[in-house]
Amino acid sequence: MSIKFKINGKPVEAKAESDTPLLWVIRDEIGLTGTKFGCGAQLCGACTVHLDGVPIRSCGTPLSAVAGKSVSTIESLSRNNSHPLQKAWIAHDVPQCGYCQSGQLMSAAALLSKNKNPNDSEIDQAMSGNLCRCGTYVRVRAAIKTAAAEIRGAKA
Repeated sequence: MSIKFKINGKPVEAKAESDTPLLWVIRDEIGLTGTKFGCGAQLCGACTVHLDGVPIRSCGTPLSAVAGKSVSTIESLSRNNSHPLQKAWIAHDVPQCGYCQSGQLMSAAALLSKNKNPNDSEIDQAMSGNLCRCGTYVRVRAAIKTAAAEIRGAKA
């Protein structure tokens, strides 16, 4: 089976069964390895990508669900860590083991695309589906606030 969609703005044609999890198409067929496999049950958030701008768990999303749509992965933020979230992640030393970070960043990017000045509660709600075994939640929140300030053109 062949399904056409866009990934990071580029048209692709995936040749896989329609029920193949999008995560495996992204990693194994397309070769973008930034999106991680965590739990396989849509519970941890490591596999978060955007589908037409909405964060989804790619481990449980069948390939058929993305036909004709647009998928954005962690690679879409920037290749040189110049995205405000990536810079804030580095400034706040968010990553420890780093495994959950692509999902964390994609959830944060979805939040900031809709809300340029989120409060603690809004950040916590948007990030609630992303688990971090290293426990860097306080740093994640601080980094999101720093990135939001940069996006708004304000000082953090």
